[in-house]
Amino acid sequence: MNKTERQNALAKIINQQPIATQDELLTALKAAGIEATQATISRDIREMRVVKAQDANGQLRYAIFRADTESQMERLATAIREVGLGITRVQFINVIRTLPSNGNLLAAIIDDIKFPQVVGTVAGHDTIVIISPDEEAAEWFNDQYQHAFSL
Repeated sequence: MNKTERQNALAKIINQQPIATQDELLTALKAAGIEATQATISRDIREMRVVKAQDANGQLRYAIFRADTESQMERLATAIREVGLGITRVQFINVIRTLPSNGNLLAAIIDDIKFPQVVGTVAGHDTIVIISPDEEAAEWFNDQYQHAFSL
């Protein structure tokens, strides 16, 4: 099986089943007759932009990050309004607090936009650290999104 076929099968499984771990994903692939290693699945997850997010039932599961029809900036503002709890700037760093299990999803959106004011993000369960190249860039990011937390 080639990479495209395997990734299509991965997408189908992720979209149809509540998969929360790579082990569960490997098991589901094996049940579908697809043999793959953990390292291969890990690379596929990265390439396909698979993130962990809460589903409608509050369960953590894999989801494929998509920009859909919204612009990336609109998607970020919407996500901040939906799962963001607050933003704090400390020198050249912004820290965003989110609802539990949403740090990775929001960080993936920020990373995907590739802001020149963001060098990188580090995401946890409910916190994102956004590193900017300098204080001015961090202040710009904070000013751009501070209002979304109060809506």
